[in-house]
Amino acid sequence: MEYIYSAMLLHKAGKEVNEDNVKKVLTAAGVKADEARVKALVAALQGVNIDEAIKKAAVTAPVAVAAAAPAAAKPEEGKKKEEKSKEDEKKAEEAAAAGLGALFG
Repeated sequence: MEYIYSAMLLHKAGKEVNEDNVKKVLTAAGVKADEARVKALVAALQGVNIDEAIKKAAVTAPVAVAAAAPAAAKPEEGKKKEEKSKEDEKKAEEAAAAGLGALFG
């Protein structure tokens, strides 16, 4: 996760997301950079509009929260409701993960 965070930090700062910059951010954070993971990240982000990917992830994330909220609000409705809410929560998590997957092309 720290690799993605480093790319997002660089993007937000207006810096180029390249191998050297990602390594510098990771090193500054006290993380030993893995060459293969850095190269894979930079290659996966080539041609990806990071702003657009973040917007897609931000739209999907509230769905996960909204799906989990009704389950917590009415716990006395029984196991059937709990099983259904777990399925809804899992679907919402999958949708959020799909939005984050856009970061990798």
